Amino acid sequence: MTRVAILGATGYSALELIKLLLRHPHVEITTVTSRQEGTPHVAMVHPSLGKRLDLVLEDLGPVAVATRADCVFSCLPHGVTSVLVPHLLDAGARVVDFSADYRLHDPNVYAEWYGQKHSDPGRLDQAVYGLPELFRDAIKPARLVANPGCYPTGAILPLAPLLKADLIEPTDIIVDSKSGVSGAGRSPKLTTHFPECNESISAYNVGRHRHTPEIEQVLSTASGQAIQVVFTPHLVPMDRGILTTAYARPRSGVTEENVLDALREAYADEPFVRVVDHLPGTKDTTDTNFCDITARRVRERVITISCLDNLVKGAAGAAVQNFNLMYGYEETTAL
Repeated sequence: MTRVAILGATGYSALELIKLLLRHPHVEITTVTSRQEGTPHVAMVHPSLGKRLDLVLEDLGPVAVATRADCVFSCLPHGVTSVLVPHLLDAGARVVDFSADYRLHDPNVYAEWYGQKHSDPGRLDQAVYGLPELFRDAIKPARLVANPGCYPTGAILPLAPLLKADLIEPTDIIVDSKSGVSGAGRSPKLTTHFPECNESISAYNVGRHRHTPEIEQVLSTASGQAIQVVFTPHLVPMDRGILTTAYARPRSGVTEENVLDALREAYADEPFVRVVDHLPGTKDTTDTNFCDITARRVRERVITISCLDNLVKGAAGAAVQNFNLMYGYEETTAL
């Protein structure tokens, strides 16, 4: 059994993670933490966990957490995890980080997009980006895995094979994503207040969303060339799910079948990517760790469409997939 701790266990992604790990035959959840006052039972915060997980939420330091856990899943906000990770690693734990703290290689890029100096820049080149479909071999021995953002996963998976096969131009790529409200987290905000977001779709952070440099960095790494994207996210009045439509310029002579063949070949052996002929919708992947992808050639554009559950493949499911690789379990275990 692998002992597991979950930091910041009160959010939506943490709840999804707990539910997945409870059905993992090789996991013992030993610790759940929160900075809430007192030590409430986890079922007081997540009633669905009643009679399923008998733990209280504790406010513990990283060394104390590491004495109880072999692997620590950090569901804390950006800027917080990077303060704790050095202590967790030094105490012998391995870490899967849900925040953006270790996704970007350049601390200056992090500071530019996240508005604060990175507190652990020396470890940025040690962290492995946790997208198994692209970086499986590097994830297996990793001690620190940066779980991908939900939006980047939906953009990177359909575009990376096309860039690697040189089927599309590396610039002038437009990524348009629509996400359910749970993607904004559990903390109350005016924009996600029910009367504000219900019966309404709106774009936000146009041209300045923090996932932009993450998408560009990973696509550049995967394809071996500098990639530029314009990324626009939208808030949709549904609980969960992300639909991403990307527009790219094809290389000369590239057909729709060329594009679909490249996607099918890239993901033929991947357990959680389904290349489909139909136009997928978010309900196709709800409560699953699948990402469904298709593509079309329309005039002078290649259009890729992907959908996934932002709380599973976009967060907790990807984390469990990474965990399985790190500890030598079957990659699909509990998923």
